[in-house]
Amino acid sequence: MCLIKIKQLLSVEFYQFATYLMGKRILIAPLDWGLGHATRCIPIIRHLLDTGNEPIIAASGRPLLVLQSEFPEVESLQFEGYNISYPEGSGMVWKMFQSTPHILRRIKEEHSELNEMIASLKLDGVISDNRFGLYSDKIPCVYMTHQVMIKAPFLETMLYRLHADYMRKFTRVWVPDFEENGLSGDLAHRFPLPRNAHYIGALSRFTVAEVELKIDVLVIISGPEPQRTRFEKLALNQLKDFDGTVLAVLGTPDKDVDRVEGKVRTVSHLNAEQLEKEILAARLVVSRSGYSTIMDLAALGKQAVFVPTPGQTEQEYLAHKYHRDGTHMMMKQHDFQLQKAWNQRNKFSGFPQRASSEFKQAVESFLTSLS
Repeated sequence: MCLIKIKQLLSVEFYQFATYLMGKRILIAPLDWGLGHATRCIPIIRHLLDTGNEPIIAASGRPLLVLQSEFPEVESLQFEGYNISYPEGSGMVWKMFQSTPHILRRIKEEHSELNEMIASLKLDGVISDNRFGLYSDKIPCVYMTHQVMIKAPFLETMLYRLHADYMRKFTRVWVPDFEENGLSGDLAHRFPLPRNAHYIGALSRFTVAEVELKIDVLVIISGPEPQRTRFEKLALNQLKDFDGTVLAVLGTPDKDVDRVEGKVRTVSHLNAEQLEKEILAARLVVSRSGYSTIMDLAALGKQAVFVPTPGQTEQEYLAHKYHRDGTHMMMKQHDFQLQKAWNQRNKFSGFPQRASSEFKQAVESFLTSLS
């Protein structure tokens, strides 16, 4: 074989190898209801970066600020969410029913916008966390949800079927839970998964480490307004009379608060590494019962008092579930008493440590399909 031909073959092989190594551009788009959808995307974004790929963050509001804070080096863009406000009271079901036309309109809009972004951003794939419209026939798209069954006071079977119709539009569906002894209970295990869906293990931004217990109570205040502010006022008012060391995290990355009053330190926000250390150092965690928080606490093997967002059926279901089985105490927001929670903490076992890296296999399988 002549020397020129050998050089040509080597050039082709080198090009193919370089192309194989070239990172894929993956859009990461979490839902804008609370911070949980954004925080559980953190381990996925980390793994994409660790494997030489290019995540692109598409979010809005506080979820966008959280991910930008964690990954300042990652390309990000403002991408409008569903902008659903929570009611002053607990009538969330009626509020969601009223908002249905708006949600459906936004789903249609984001589907159209995605097709434009595929070309403008040169996307290779999409990972959508509970955003229904981010599917396309142009590139593979993943839909991630733990709430296969949408928890509601009625019509759960009908809502499951409607949700399954959306899930089938995506190339793959990831369910962040364990197939056996799952953390989500009925939410991901009552009804069968669609054929394109599979469990990927629990997702957490945290890993286990040995840390000395230095805080009596860590209060993590989160969730959509106006209930987040209500819980903040209620909790901070009780902290004044609590005879113990406390750290309160307000869940407001758009603000800059860090103050100490007696034994109470209050901060607006902590990044993943900082929050992990504080959770490990706390004897008791007080938080919402959002599923992302549950996965984080399970990864670290911690004990919590759950105060579900009023009217949020998913959080109420999970809090009741763990209270009934003796794992974590539940207190309704209007009945929240920090001292009572502290006094009764030993009646509940807390989570056994359940860290998982199963999701990495799902991410790598998805990336391989893009080659």
